[in-house]
Amino acid sequence: MLVGADTLGNIPDVLSGYGITIQRHLSGRNRSHQRKLDRLPAGTDLLILFTDFLGHNVMRHFRELAQEHNIRFIACRRSVCSLKTCLDGAGIGEKTCAACPNDCPNASRRKAH
Repeated sequence: MLVGADTLGNIPDVLSGYGITIQRHLSGRNRSHQRKLDRLPAGTDLLILFTDFLGHNVMRHFRELAQEHNIRFIACRRSVCSLKTCLDGAGIGEKTCAACPNDCPNASRRKAH
């Protein structure tokens, strides 16, 4: 799940390279998105917070939700470089995807490397 940023640009492509699919994206600017959710969507494994597009209260709320449900989260600026640095720092690297035995859309890319 992604929280923050009005548009994602090439971020979905970067996440795909890490074996991550976006289940849900909330911009965080829309007032309806700022209403406090009582839980994260089922099946959420990772929460990504784009800090340069979120207010402190919204970010704190989502961070607390992730902690309550033992869901990993990262907070970074909305840039490809910052995102990659945070993913690598959290141990969610492309090496993990390359070693994955699952047959997913990235499988053909793994074989090409």
